[in-house]
Amino acid sequence: MALRAYGRFTPPGSFVPSTALTYDRTLVPAGAWIVVEQTTERSGTVVRARVGGVKPGHAFGAHVHTAPCDADPAGAGPHYQHLAAPGADPANELWLDFTADAAGEGNAETRHRWGLRRGGAQSVVLHAEQGGAGTRVACFTVPFGGYGTP
Repeated sequence: MALRAYGRFTPPGSFVPSTALTYDRTLVPAGAWIVVEQTTERSGTVVRARVGGVKPGHAFGAHVHTAPCDADPAGAGPHYQHLAAPGADPANELWLDFTADAAGEGNAETRHRWGLRRGGAQSVVLHAEQGGAGTRVACFTVPFGGYGTP
């Protein structure tokens, strides 16, 4: 199974609705873009993200979250976890941290031997800093595919 989703960031409530929302226009200006790809095979899941138009040189955290984007940054819910566990853990989650280059572009990839639960992963959230948590600066709703029970 393969998925490719593209979005342009707009502020919540803007005239042109978008599946990509920016909450911090200094780090993720309106008009910045994101592409997320998911490949799921018997051997597991690969998720890739590419962004452009973001603040050059900035180190962003990025993770797959459990709910669609919302005008409230917290609306995207917590990080998607393969197995429910306390705390953030890149081995149990889909982390896509990246540093934007001088042109404001960046990319990341994560691979896991497990698949996504159907309906469990619904967005990619960009954070102001790398690591397990931090201020949410942008969100992209992604129709991730999954296998298994909902």
